[in-house]
Amino acid sequence: MLSIFDIFKIGIGPSSSHTVGPMWAGKRFLNELESKGILNSIASVRVGLYGSLALTGIGHGTDKASLLGLAGYQPDSIDPDDADRIFEEIKSSKKLKLAGTHEIPFDYDSQLIFHNGESLPEHPNAMRIFASDENGIVVYYKTYFSIGGGFIVCADEYNSPAANSESAKNSESSIPYPFNSAAQLLILCKEHNLTIAELTIENEKARHNGDINVVNEGIDAIWDVMSSCIDRGVRMEGTLPMSGLKRRSADLHKTLTSSPEIMLNDHFAIMDWVTLFAMAVNEENACGGRVVTAPTNGAAGVIPAIIAYYSRFLSRNNQQGIRDFIATAASIGALIKINATISGAEAGCQAEVGSACSMAAGALVAVQGGTVEQVENAAEIGMEHHLGMTCDPIAGLVQIPCIERNGMAAIKAITAARLAMRGNGQHAVSFDSCIETMYQTGLDLQSKYRETSQGGLAIFAAQQAMRAAC
Repeated sequence: MLSIFDIFKIGIGPSSSHTVGPMWAGKRFLNELESKGILNSIASVRVGLYGSLALTGIGHGTDKASLLGLAGYQPDSIDPDDADRIFEEIKSSKKLKLAGTHEIPFDYDSQLIFHNGESLPEHPNAMRIFASDENGIVVYYKTYFSIGGGFIVCADEYNSPAANSESAKNSESSIPYPFNSAAQLLILCKEHNLTIAELTIENEKARHNGDINVVNEGIDAIWDVMSSCIDRGVRMEGTLPMSGLKRRSADLHKTLTSSPEIMLNDHFAIMDWVTLFAMAVNEENACGGRVVTAPTNGAAGVIPAIIAYYSRFLSRNNQQGIRDFIATAASIGALIKINATISGAEAGCQAEVGSACSMAAGALVAVQGGTVEQVENAAEIGMEHHLGMTCDPIAGLVQIPCIERNGMAAIKAITAARLAMRGNGQHAVSFDSCIETMYQTGLDLQSKYRETSQGGLAIFAAQQAMRAAC
């Protein structure tokens, strides 16, 4: 069972699997050194990045995140404006303070290694960290996998399904309404006369000693970060890092606010606002700003855009509605996570933006009073129409096609919700089947179409640039 706060994590851009995950891995490695009492005896560390973490690590800030984690920083609390400065200090000084206190020599060029073209068999997002003593002997090392959405597991956990299953059973023992499929979720809701949001909140309360205030405060904090990200995104001008692409949200916002009468004449003007909200978030993500994984950073704009649509353009909205939206979306995302994946490196962008669209569509139906069957239908529609979507970021940056793709998925989420609301919840393909199909489709995708920047748009754009240069 996954918590609301597992699915929605506060972190920094540009990637949950390539930035947030590696930072947590570095921090976890520190904790393990401290628990063994050997942190202060460590004289050097070495980091190896494999698979997608190596191939697109520079553009995704994986190198920066790994070192920040080893320096003791966490993605949910570090000031995004300080991250680049701290990273550059480590590189220029050739010194790394483990946990912020124990200083050791560190040479970026020789001790952080991108193993391009080499993948570990378990997962395409892998990293290894080695710690050595003053004699150069490795005294501790660990392999971590960043499995999407900021989740990390070590190799022992990944390779021990029996242990994970036992852990899951123990965690579920205190949860009043455990479920691992959409079919089970619908049955529970019917049996206990609960909405998906109400059931999710009851499970969350059980994790926090029955304290609804703690749960509500946590959910409100998630929306505060999302909302602030939209507000900052529509204000900020200039260019995106590394690519130099112009930020577009500020100009679009000025256009929309300078002609408010357009809302009276153009029935589709609301679509422009929804697209703006989504793109604003993902421009902030591309700049390494503070975002919420929803369920990933690459798809972080979809759900905030739809909550903004609900709160600004639908007449029946309130704070509890936003909480219900996030709770419903979390359960949909949890189903995708536990039965498939939300990692673009593992299954393509269908697993990221497709999942976000599915979560947003179902949650939008829920807060408009839809039945649980209509919620499940909307989630299925949102996922179904992203099946097969590749993850091929140009130059390994979470910019093209990622930023626009969030805007498109937000519009799809509204369409999916409206389709579901017009029906009675009965439909041909179940959400569970759609999740399984997404996962199998992702496995069938060639690796060059799964966040390696070795195929698709990434290669086409590179070829065009080479032709232009010639």
